[in-house]
Amino acid sequence: MLLLALDTATPAVTVALHDGDKVIAESRQVDARRHGELLLPAVDRVLGEAGRKLDAVTDIVVGVGPGPYTGLRVGIVTAATFGAALGAPVRGLCSLDGLAYAAGQAGLEGEFVVATDARRKEVYWARYADARTRITEPAVDRPADLTEKLAGLTAVGAGAVLYADSFTDVRADMPEHQSAGALASLAAERLRTGGEFLPDQPLYLRRPDAQVPANYKVVTPK
Repeated sequence: MLLLALDTATPAVTVALHDGDKVIAESRQVDARRHGELLLPAVDRVLGEAGRKLDAVTDIVVGVGPGPYTGLRVGIVTAATFGAALGAPVRGLCSLDGLAYAAGQAGLEGEFVVATDARRKEVYWARYADARTRITEPAVDRPADLTEKLAGLTAVGAGAVLYADSFTDVRADMPEHQSAGALASLAAERLRTGGEFLPDQPLYLRRPDAQVPANYKVVTPK
């Protein structure tokens, strides 16, 4: 197995290669406005570090969000393109699951919540029984609306750090942004155990900003 994992659902543009046993190369750059510019060079970089060619990739895993529309679609379209070119399966994983798994790798145990920055003074979040087990569907909410619901839970992720007053126990020492290495390790584990994956379709959770105006008036001739 040579698994290529990538994620652009958060400000982190992150790519990793996993050989079925361990991560053999990883890249992560945090820049919320340059996903399209940074992703392909990151793929080239991890392939070069690992001494592998793209045609050696057997499996592709992509974080499908939740995340902002523009950044999220960069990773998903790139993964789909690689999959079509290589004839490799493309499997989706919830990006919050990758962050939860990374927190587990960093030593976090027990029940906790992952929250990322959704902009508009909101967070994308989900609740976990442990680093491998999500117990709520991903959601988007204002942090203040979650204070009572998530009282007493440890919180990780950039959203929790940004809105620390709305969460009980924010662990700033845990990973804030996505790691493709953690995503790849989670995917490799699920492949070994027959775990489930998501379609390679984006989890937006809210409507895009750009919409056709109501009562749109056609001005072109019929």
